[in-house]
Amino acid sequence: MGGFFGVTAKHRCIDELFYGVDYNSHMGTKRAGMVTVSDGIFTRSIHNIENNYFRTKFQNELADFKGNSGIGVISDTDAQPIIVNCHLGKFAIVTVARINNISELEKKLLAKGHHFCEHSYDIINPTEMIASLISEGKDLVGGIENVYNEMRGSCSMLLLLNDGRIVAARDRLGRTPIQIARKDDAYAASSESCSFPNLGFELCYELGPGEIVELTPDGIKQLRKPNEEMQICSFLWTYYGYPVCQYEGRNVDRMRYVAGRDMALDDKTEVDFVSAIPDSGIGMALGYSQGKGVPYLRGIAKYTPTWPRSFTPSSQERRELVAKMKLIANKSLLRDKKVIFCDDSIVRGTQLRDNVRDLYDAGCQEIHMRISCPPLIYPCTFLNFTASKSELELITRRVIERLEGSHDAHLEEYAKTGSPRYTKMVEEIRKELGLTSLRFSSIENMVNAIGLPKCKICTHCFDGSSHD
Repeated sequence: MGGFFGVTAKHRCIDELFYGVDYNSHMGTKRAGMVTVSDGIFTRSIHNIENNYFRTKFQNELADFKGNSGIGVISDTDAQPIIVNCHLGKFAIVTVARINNISELEKKLLAKGHHFCEHSYDIINPTEMIASLISEGKDLVGGIENVYNEMRGSCSMLLLLNDGRIVAARDRLGRTPIQIARKDDAYAASSESCSFPNLGFELCYELGPGEIVELTPDGIKQLRKPNEEMQICSFLWTYYGYPVCQYEGRNVDRMRYVAGRDMALDDKTEVDFVSAIPDSGIGMALGYSQGKGVPYLRGIAKYTPTWPRSFTPSSQERRELVAKMKLIANKSLLRDKKVIFCDDSIVRGTQLRDNVRDLYDAGCQEIHMRISCPPLIYPCTFLNFTASKSELELITRRVIERLEGSHDAHLEEYAKTGSPRYTKMVEEIRKELGLTSLRFSSIENMVNAIGLPKCKICTHCFDGSSHD
């Protein structure tokens, strides 16, 4: 996915920018970049962070950055920020985006005389595409509205203008968030509210869908009013978000706790304790323990000293090995025990299958898996939630193909909690993964735990209900 941070202040901003971007590191694993501006001159650096911390890549360069305003990004896709000079002026830009019609837009803009410089693996840099669409506007607001009108997918962005102003624009349907915080002589914008507290900022505003604002050290100026319709990604709460973060006023870990607690209320399974598949399963497991009235223990732990982040080796075989290396079963607690384990989701099922095998090898007698979101029936077409290149990479679709002879048959029935086809699919997944029992949250339970109306939340992965 990705996350960004920007700050404009009445003092040199690099320390706040550096640590603010770092607090978005859990949102992406491939590229990172920062840019500042001073007297109209931009200073920029971009690094590959697939096998290193963000901080280790940039800390020796901090003295090179000048100025009181800057933006930075952690990206799962393209190298950013890029710096653009067009009839609207000179600006730097970072995005959290997925452009589904990028090939169509490329042909359209090339025919108009545009050109593109930034390519990776023969693919146009999505952030450069966004910048090109902006350059077609009569002004910045018109250019950003052109992005909203022309692209399919999602895009939130920060622009750093050469006079130090920052323009923040949230995705047209609000699929990804932008939050604003302030302190005495500075304003900051970020994808993640956990960026603010330790830097002395206090959250003060959240952009609405399609809203555009301008930030200076003296305040916020609205450039475009928000849209009514919103489709914020539900995975921000179940998976992406850091536990202390909040979106639309709803805290991430509180959502996970409520989802687990409410699922547990009608769970009659007899177990010795509840545990989590760390890290995103912890909040849910604590809620499950409370709702069910059984202890919470750490039956499996994440080894962080040398596996602190999601490394992404080039081969699938090595990725699976790395995923296995990070988690260690606690044999002393698991031996001869019946345990409920809580996790955020099941995508391909490969990693969970390995975890289950390790838990049985550790002496666990029964493994009951509880998932905080419904089964993933539809691939995400709005964010980069998974790198799946085929619907058949989803364990649900493989099971449906076995049951129906076609991976896309009766999807609406398979997505409906409690239907005969749903029940049969879950049972097949249970058997394939070697679990004693398996339960997914219903959409209703997940939406209730988030605390927003369903019409405001993107649940496309589960029921195919959302649109561009």
